[in-house]
Parts: sequence; C-alpha cells; structure tokens
Amino acid sequence: MANRLKKKTPPPPDPEKLTADKETQVTVTEVVKDERTAKIAGAVSLLLAIFLFVAFTSYLFTWQDDQDKVHQFGVKIFATDDLRVNNLLGVLGAYVAHNLFYKGFGFASYLFCSFFFVLGVNLLFARKVFNLLRNLKYVVVGLVVISMAFAFVAGKGNFSWGGAVGELLNEWFVKWIGRVGTGALLALAVFSYVIWRFNPVFKLPVLPRRAPAATPIIPEPEEDAVRKEWNDDDDEITEEKENAAAEIPKPNKLKGESKGVVVIMPQAEHNPMNEFDVVERDEQPEEETEPESEEEPEPEEEEAPFMEMETEEEITEEEEEPEVEEEEEEDDNGLELEIKETPEEEAEEAVAPAPAGKLNTRYDATLDLKNYKYPGIDLLEIHGSEKIVHDPAELEANKNQIIATLKNYDIAIQRIAATVGPTVTLYEIVPAPGVRISRIKNLEDDIALSLAALGIRIIAPIPGKGTIGIEVPNVRKTIVSMRTLLSSEKFQTNAFSLPIAIGKKIDNENFIVDLASMPHLLMAGATGQGKSVGLNAILVSLLYKKHPSQLKFVLVDPKKVELSLYRVIEKHFLAKLPGEDESIITDTKKVINTLNALCIEMDNRYDLLKEAGCRNIKEYNEKFTARRLNPEKGHQYLPFIVLVVDEFADLIMTAGKEVEMPIARLAQLARAVGIHLIIATQRPSVNIITGTIKANFPARIAFKVSSKIDSRTILDAGGAEQLIGKGDMLVSYNGEITRLQCAFVDTPEVEHVCEFIGDQRGYPQAFLLPEYVDEKELEGKDFDAGDRDPLFEDAARLIVQSQMGSTSLIQRRMKLGYNRAGRLMDQLEAAGIVGPNQGSKAREVLFKTDMELQDFLDSLV
Repeated sequence: MANRLKKKTPPPPDPEKLTADKETQVTVTEVVKDERTAKIAGAVSLLLAIFLFVAFTSYLFTWQDDQDKVHQFGVKIFATDDLRVNNLLGVLGAYVAHNLFYKGFGFASYLFCSFFFVLGVNLLFARKVFNLLRNLKYVVVGLVVISMAFAFVAGKGNFSWGGAVGELLNEWFVKWIGRVGTGALLALAVFSYVIWRFNPVFKLPVLPRRAPAATPIIPEPEEDAVRKEWNDDDDEITEEKENAAAEIPKPNKLKGESKGVVVIMPQAEHNPMNEFDVVERDEQPEEETEPESEEEPEPEEEEAPFMEMETEEEITEEEEEPEVEEEEEEDDNGLELEIKETPEEEAEEAVAPAPAGKLNTRYDATLDLKNYKYPGIDLLEIHGSEKIVHDPAELEANKNQIIATLKNYDIAIQRIAATVGPTVTLYEIVPAPGVRISRIKNLEDDIALSLAALGIRIIAPIPGKGTIGIEVPNVRKTIVSMRTLLSSEKFQTNAFSLPIAIGKKIDNENFIVDLASMPHLLMAGATGQGKSVGLNAILVSLLYKKHPSQLKFVLVDPKKVELSLYRVIEKHFLAKLPGEDESIITDTKKVINTLNALCIEMDNRYDLLKEAGCRNIKEYNEKFTARRLNPEKGHQYLPFIVLVVDEFADLIMTAGKEVEMPIARLAQLARAVGIHLIIATQRPSVNIITGTIKANFPARIAFKVSSKIDSRTILDAGGAEQLIGKGDMLVSYNGEITRLQCAFVDTPEVEHVCEFIGDQRGYPQAFLLPEYVDEKELEGKDFDAGDRDPLFEDAARLIVQSQMGSTSLIQRRMKLGYNRAGRLMDQLEAAGIVGPNQGSKAREVLFKTDMELQDFLDSLV
C-alpha cells in the first residue's frame, strides 16, 4: 500500500538548458531593476559630483585665461587641436564650468555637486542615507536665492559672482522695488529659512510680580489649548492632523501551513472497536469567534481527536483525488494505515486593523514621531520549508513499536492518534478500561528503547483530555521562521498590550501571548539550546508591533555581545541612566544602579496613579489620552518598560542580594505600572533561581537542560531534560505546560530590523530613568547646610514656581529617590526657602516669585 501512495516525480531538468533559457529571458527592465545597476549609477553620480567640484574650483583661478577661449570657440573648442586651457579637467572642465558658473548661477552652482553626491551615496549603499527630495528642494531654491544674493552683494564686475541668472534677477528686482527693497527681500528669505529649519522661540521678558499671591489654582484649559501645549514638541507635530496616526505595517501573510492529526485505531478480526483508522485533522482557525473574511467557507466539520470510523462513501466525498482501490494489508499487529491528504488552503492576506477614528480632542503620544514607519515583513527571511512533512512509513513504524511495547507488558489500548508537529509527533493513546496510568508512565525508557529515539516524553494524562501523550522526535524536523509568525492574522489583529510571538505548538498553532498578562518571564536552559534566539524572537516581535512612544527597553548584557545589536535603536526604544554613554548595560555596578532607578521609577508611577485615581497603567494612559489629567501637575504619558537580563547567574554571583532584592521588588509590584521583566540564565540551580525569584515569575520557559533537578527548578516539573535542543522548549503559562518549537530569527535579520528603525528620525536622546545615588556613599556624613546638593537650585525653583513644599513633588518632577528628595527638602528648610514640617500638610513656601528667589540665591554665593 505504501508503494501505491508514492507519487511519481518528474526527472530533474537539465541545468544547461535552464541556464540557456534564463539568459535569453533577460530584458532591459530586469537590467534596470538589477541591484548592480543602481550601484554603478551611484558610482557615476559620485564621480560627476567630484568632477563638477574640481572644475568649479579650478575655474575660480583660471577663468581669466579660459573665458575668452570658450567664448571664441563655443562647442568647437572640443574639435580644436592646438588649443590649450588651464583648467585642471581640461577642455571639458573649462566648458562646463564656464556655462554653469558664468552663464548660469555663479557660486550657487556648487549646489549641483551636493545633489549628485546625495544621489550617488543613496544609490551606492542601496538605502536612504540622505533625503534626496529635501536636498532637491534646497538646490532649486538655493540656485535662485544664492545666485541673486551674490549678484546683489558683488554688483557688476569682470567676474560674475552670481552668474548670468543671478544678475538678471537682481536687475529685475532692483528695477521693480529698488535696491533697498531687494536687500530686504533677500534678508527675509534668509530669515524665513532659519525659522523653517530651526524653529527658534521668540519670547518677551516677563515682568516679575511684586505683590504676594496665594497658592494659584490652575484652571482647566480649553481642549484646543491643551492639545497644542501637549503635542507641540517639535516642528513636525504642527502639520495636518490627518498624518497623526502611526503607520501600521501590513505585511503579506505567507501561505498557510498544513498540519494534521493522524488518528490510528486498532483493528482485530472479530472486534470492530479495535479497528484502526488514520485521519488527518485540519488546522483549527486561530480565532474562532471571528467570521471568515469575504471568501465563502466550504462546509467542513471539525473532527474530534477520536472519531467514529468513517464509511467509504464519506471518505470518497471528501477526497479531491480520484479514489484508488486499496487492498487491505495487515502487519504483524493487525494494523492498517490509511492517510487522507488534506488540501492546503492559501491563507488570506493578513490585514492590519484600521487605525482608530480620529478624535481631535484626544492626546496622541505617537505624534512625537508621527513619521515613524514600522519594520516591513520583507526584512525577515523564510528558513527552509514551512510545510509540515510527515512520513507515513515513519508514523506506521512508530505506531507499531508503541503498540508492541505496551502489548509486551499486557497493556491494551483502544485508540491511538498522531499529531505531527514541526519537531515532534504527539501520539495520544486511550488505554483499555482497567489499565493504570502509572504502568504506562513507568515504561518511558522502554518505549524510548524500542523507538531508538532521543527525548521520549510521556504526558500522563494530557490536561483536558482523557488520553495519554507520547512525544516522539521527528526524523525530519521543520524550522519555524519568525516571518511566518509575524505575518499571521493572529499576530496582526490581536489587541494585546505587549504581544510576543514565541513559536509553534505541536499542532502547528502559533503561540502568541501578551507579556503584560504574564506579567514576567523566566527563561532557562543549558548553553547553546536557543535562549538567545528566544530573546531575539521576543524583542523583534515587540519591535514589529509597538511605537517608540509606547515601549522602552532596559537591556542588561553581562556577556557584552548578545544584545549589542540593539544599540542602534537607542534613541527610539532604549532607556538608560542619566549621564551614561552606553545604553546596553554591561557593568555590574551600573546594573545595580539601573535596577534601583527602575524601583524609583516604579514608585513615581504609583504616585501618579494614586493622584489620578487609577489602578493600572492602562487606565492611567486612557485617562491621560482623554485629556482628563493636567501635565502641569506632573502627569505624563507612561510607556511600557521591559527589563531584559541575558545572563542572570553572572549578576547573582558577582552582586548577590544587591541584584536579587530590587528584581524581587520589581517582580512583586511593577506589573500594575507597566514595568515587566524577562530574565534568562544558563545555570538553573536553586542558588540562582531562588524561591523569591520563582514566586514572582509564574510564566517560565525551559529549554533543554542536563538533569531532571534543573527541570524541576525551572518548571516545578520534569520534562525539560527530555527535550532535543535547537529551540525545543517547554512553556509554563496559565498553569499549563506546553511544548513549543521556538521561532528562528537569525542575527542578520535582527540587524536589518534595527538598522531600519535606527535610520529613521528618533528622539533627541534615549529615555532617561530617574537618577540614583548609592546611599552607602553618603552614610556617616553629617548634614552641612553649606554643602548643598547639585540639584539644590533646581529644586528651589520648582518649589517656588509650584508654591508647594512637598517632598513627593521633588521626587516626581525631578525623578529622584525619596532619601535624596528628603535631603533636598532639609537643605531648603535650612536655607530658609521653605518652612518647617507640618505633618501631612505641605510646607509653607517663603518666597513667592522667581525674582526674589534668584536674588536670595545670588546672595548665598
């Protein structure tokens, strides 16, 4: 029967014929679109820019000798043999420079060099290094304005500073509006360019108020005024509101993968209940609640894992290929294998959700970088074949071995089903009545011996099913590409706060979850089993879904090489301490300061949530977006912060409690304020992953480990020691342990994604965490009013401007810890700026205006 199921494949074509056909089909369009053609054109443009620059510069020194010759001969200068010119680039350089410099635009002709340089660099490097369209605008306007300005300043003379075009324009404007009007017009043009390019702020001096004023009550501003104040961060935000919504990538979804569940039912001569049937189950839709789009689904019933045996008529109607008569073949176990091929269905193109309706009264944090473009799916690659290939002979052999092994120990089964996954195949068996599960569980090593396979794992029983699972590695394994997961409809249309695509289950369902609901993730496994690839998969999936204003990363990499790829997106997605040069934290001392700074940020966020009357970051940002919170009181849009620690064991060995305590505190409290942790380690021992850490990390990922003890340390259950490596992992989430094949994303793919983001306009600097000063360095020092904090004057101005002597105000507005803010308040009291402590009430502010405070501060110096 297996021979009849084999399909005849045509012989491979002749390589020589393929090469000949391919050469004859090359067209002009293909040559123009070829990448090599663009690079050659870029080199030609760079050469042309250098040629023009040298010709113009040489013309400045040789124009007196060459001008008459070009005037006399014109184009015939190229055909004259006994003529010599002094230009460094010969006759061609003299002719081009004379026509562009003397008869054209004068000194403004140098702008042609900049245009060809920008064009050449973009073509040569095959990416948008410079903005060509913006440069072209500058060239067009500059040729007119600069040539006219040189002609206006230099006047008429032997040497044409502004060229013929500049002198003609200058004569026209002098004739129309006079020389004074022409000069004013040119000054206005330069002034307008400065305003357009740099947007300077013009403010009149504010006279100080002499009369003492009570604590001001800040009225609620009008909606339009508040919108202008909150969104007017740079010059680009004042453009039309139609472009306010962030662009959402719409990658094309790949073709769907075929997956199947092979149901095998034993068959005996006299017992119909023991017949075996192999049925392949279609992939269930990822979101059953959503209707199918446009296409009319075929009437198709989902088959249960264990079905009644189908009749020949039903099988004939469902098969697309003509039925082939098959003779019953029985092996030693009396088993018959029949495989129904399920036709592949092309997956519909994933359509990103439409942006929410425009509400002019709502605050949009993405307006800071409104031209930000999400990475395209074409930056990722497809690794290998995405189709799950199952070998019927392999399934039949494994089934026979499992049944024979169980039969040797007098264990009878009723049904057996096989689910073929990318890495392993799950055989689900239903034991006969009266068979104890523990007997099958104890045969794990015997089944592994009979199958001669590595990594047999028995699940007894499978949660939610009345079956026992036996996971057997496939001979031919399939690589799960990251591109497949990110282009799936489930990833594109989810409403998660922090969606992460990790991998595929055994039944080929994409495992996409929300990091915000985990809320923290612990990853562990032996060296070289896929932890770094798993981290990259999580980070890349977040980069594909979130805007820089909505998410920030704090990356800790003691090995200094794993997370260095993300350094180029520092001004978009990374957060760091003030004054630090490197955004990727590698020094242990800086790690301690960063973790404590995150604790300060967490406390500050909880203060904001308390004042806003919100329970979590989602409610707070929604209220802030609806403009129900006043930024004058310290409120601001709060992005999610994800802390990623690549090698946690090294930090525990070098710092110990100094690292463990802030991480435990963040894991306990930071969930509600949008701070989430991802910790990875290759040493899953109890002194590294302590009880305090495990208690606050309910979501855990275990790659292959060396012993069952390590598996129990990570998952509180065995099984990780039976994995086969190379991305094979177990995920403990929502009380269930799921086996996945991690999505593979290669290092060049991560580089391409980061470079695409890094080439775009970002924030002026990385997201700054609150400043942290080690309290141990300040212990034992007596308080000295003369030894003031460096932030003393800033804190004094903040207190006087707000007319509120509050330590928590200094904490929030200056992003400081409570101890340093308290010392600042003590120094302000000692200096006489605020009054004494009044219990729960705010201190009295003794200065009412900034002018009075400045006079007082000057007197202290």
